[in-house]
Amino acid sequence: MSATTPANETESKESRLKNYLAQKASDGEVYFKSKFIADEVGLSAKEIGALMVKLRDSATDLEIEKWSYTSATTWRVTRA
Repeated sequence: MSATTPANETESKESRLKNYLAQKASDGEVYFKSKFIADEVGLSAKEIGALMVKLRDSATDLEIEKWSYTSATTWRVTRA
């Protein structure tokens, strides 16, 4: 394996999650917990949580907010 494989995999996962969130937020806003969308995006809840922090800083077309924490983080996503 090349040294760039993990970065490419991460970018692919990040893109997949970003596209999913953009689609879900297209009509307004969406609230979710990572564990409830994990199967839909093909990622673990832990991966989603880590990627949400990255997307919050890098996704210019989405507004991502850590909304609340009750047994797991709830995220709020809207179109920018």
